Amino acid sequence: MTTNKQINSKIVIPIMAIACGIMIANLYYNQPILKDMALAAHVSDAKIGKISMLAQLGYGLGMFFIIPLGDKLRRKSLILGISALACLALILISLSSSYVVLCILSFLIGIFSTPVQIILPMSATLSTENRGKTVGKVFAGILVGMLAARVFSGLIADAFGWRYVFGLSAVLVFVSMILLKAFLPDIPSAFKGNYLSLIKSTLSMIPKYPLLRQTALLGGFTFGIFCSFWTTLTFFLSGEPFHYSPGTIGLFGLVAIVGALIAPYFGKLADNGGAFKSLVLTISMIIVSIILLKIFPYSTMVLALSILMLDIGVQATQITNFTKIYSLPQQEHNRINTVYMTTYFVGGAIGTFFGLLCWRLGGWELATSQLLLWGIIAISIVLISEKRNNKKSKAENAIKPII
Repeated sequence: MTTNKQINSKIVIPIMAIACGIMIANLYYNQPILKDMALAAHVSDAKIGKISMLAQLGYGLGMFFIIPLGDKLRRKSLILGISALACLALILISLSSSYVVLCILSFLIGIFSTPVQIILPMSATLSTENRGKTVGKVFAGILVGMLAARVFSGLIADAFGWRYVFGLSAVLVFVSMILLKAFLPDIPSAFKGNYLSLIKSTLSMIPKYPLLRQTALLGGFTFGIFCSFWTTLTFFLSGEPFHYSPGTIGLFGLVAIVGALIAPYFGKLADNGGAFKSLVLTISMIIVSIILLKIFPYSTMVLALSILMLDIGVQATQITNFTKIYSLPQQEHNRINTVYMTTYFVGGAIGTFFGLLCWRLGGWELATSQLLLWGIIAISIVLISEKRNNKKSKAENAIKPII
């Protein structure tokens, strides 16, 4: 006879993946509908683009100030409380037409979407032997949420208007809260200090773990590419020669979803000790995709192929990074995750900023050139880190016989 515990163990990972996908989508609904939001707020494209940047920035800051609480408070209660605030912010933004209010609420939605990064490290503790595979499944839910958000947003905006996008999202977040309350494990916290000591402890993770510094920096650059690309793509496809509607632009997210479903297989490669090879392969895919965008800017077939390659590259890089940092001490996972994801989403906000700046100054040509520069920096981080790690390993092996 199957026990409740056994039933829960079978469905908790899919529930985590679904909830994460619903929550993370809130950061990306705005991208295909920026044009519509600009018209409603009576502002320019460049100005409304800051909505995306503020959502990413809010998420990054939420990482730093909220996620460490996952090591101090009961995680389940923390996740449900923040999700309730997300529902409220989504309802309010669906009713607003003021540019300033849209900016503030976008920033708050970013902050209140952070339960995703409390749930993700929880999944790593459920299976230590297949950590990469388990994390990959939950992260696949996050990726599908990120990418399906554009499809959902575009289609809903075409059919009913952009306000309904956020209203329906509030309903989905509420449904995810019900699922999490029913099935999410109630894991007790281990950290006993106050909030200030918790933040200090979080900062201490940076000098403590070189692996964390390397992966965080790499994550920031690759996610910067991702956010910069998708933000500028909206303006590129809505202008000459395409003139695509929000719904059509959002459909390109379907191509990216295929990439998101392929990306978790790189977690298996990382589990088998092939993290370096995985990173070289995935970042090379990013660079090749950007080169194709520059050579064939007006080919929809090449654009679809480039989106597929870029998304596989970016998302598989993150899965490999997660597999690496979750090999660090389990009792510090939320603080470790805080450092990584804060850097990750600050990188996304910076990427969005430079994408918008380059679009304004030089259009698609300059926007893709800065993407290529970020890709070259990312592959350099991997190669330099591997070289340093090999030197350290050789030095440690040389000392062992003496001891």
